[in-house]
Parts: sequence; C-alpha cells; structure tokens
Amino acid sequence: MKVDVFSLFPEMIIDYTQKSILGRSIETGIIGVEVHDLRLATSDKHRTVDDTTFGGGAGMVLMPEPVFKAVEEVKPQRPLILLGPSGRKFDQTVANELADLEGFSLLCGRYEGVDERIRTELCDDEISVGDFVLAGGELAALAVIETVARLKPGVLGNEKSVQEESFENGLLEYPQYTKPQIWEKKSVPEVLLSGDHAKIKDWRLSQSKDITRRQRPDLWEKYLKDKK
Repeated sequence: MKVDVFSLFPEMIIDYTQKSILGRSIETGIIGVEVHDLRLATSDKHRTVDDTTFGGGAGMVLMPEPVFKAVEEVKPQRPLILLGPSGRKFDQTVANELADLEGFSLLCGRYEGVDERIRTELCDDEISVGDFVLAGGELAALAVIETVARLKPGVLGNEKSVQEESFENGLLEYPQYTKPQIWEKKSVPEVLLSGDHAKIKDWRLSQSKDITRRQRPDLWEKYLKDKK
C-alpha cells in the first residue's frame, strides 16, 4: 500500500512514521509513506502558502495554487482525502475501507482551513478524526495512517489481535491482564486462569458488552440495532 501525504510540516509525518510498527512495516515494504512539502510548490521567494480570506474574518486560508501545483506534479495515489472538521467521521469502518485500497493520499489542512476550490475541485473525499479543532491535519494524518496500516496483513505480529480489538465487532475491547497474577492484593479474574476457552470467550464477550453499555451508550445502541 502506498500513502502520499501533502503537508506544510513534513518532518512531523516523517519522524513519527520511522518509529515502531509503522517504521517496521515501511522497512519491510508492506506500506510506503511519501511526504510532500507544499511550500516547495510555491512560486515566490517567501514560499507563500496562505492569505487572508475574502469577506473578512480572522486567520489565514491555504491558497489553491501551491496545493494544485503539488498534486499535479506528484500525481499521487487516489483518492485524495482532505483532513478537516467538516469531513465524514473517521472510524474503524472507514479504516477498513481504506485498508482495502492499493493506496490513498492525505492533504493536511492548516490555519483557518483551505480554499473551497481545493475541497471541491481537487479532493475526492474529506475525513474528520473528531468533533474538535486541531492546529493542522498532521496529527489526523498520522492517526489515519497508523489505524489503516495495522489492518494490513504482516504489520502486526498476531493477526488475531486485530479481529479482537475495540470497534471491530461493534463493541469496546474486554479487559486485559498480564503477570503477576496477584499485584497489591488484586488478582486476575479466576476465569482467565481456568484454561476453559469457551468460558473465557463468554466472559470476554460479557465484559465487552458491559463496558460498551456503560462507557459508550451510542455504540451500544448501534450494536443492539445491528443485531436485530
């Protein structure tokens, strides 16, 4: 899988993707991440990428010229996805959708946003990682890349762990325990020590349901509806 990222701060993407799971998956060729500096597509000596908004208002807006030029020169993987607060919500379903592609590209917004012509004439999609405002799209891009990469075969050592994680079955993940068995008088639940895989499976499902019902009633309602 190939991912192209367009950013004003490429080092933020590069530094993170060189580490841990992403770094290993890039080294082995399972995924490829190429970052493109939007400032290199400018035509003036000041490398101008933003300007004031027509009609007045606070903040600066990312100009169309450097973004269009960068995309035309790179000819990136499609779809080209804008990362912005007005996009569709990024969740595990969208991550699986992207993981099925041969590649995709991400455009990191900055300042007060991007010129509308970038959104409507250049980008194929828009994704939001949550109902909050970031200074730019770089953190969102990293969240998308890592979430999608973890779904690709060979990225994780244990493929089964992907299937059992939160959101994969509509529920939050069950509690996890490791050694020591007893720590400060708190013990691991007996069922996990029983060796009875059927009972363990039932316990984990029950725990997942209980946690989801208490902590994410929105997910619980959706789970119940999907089960009908």
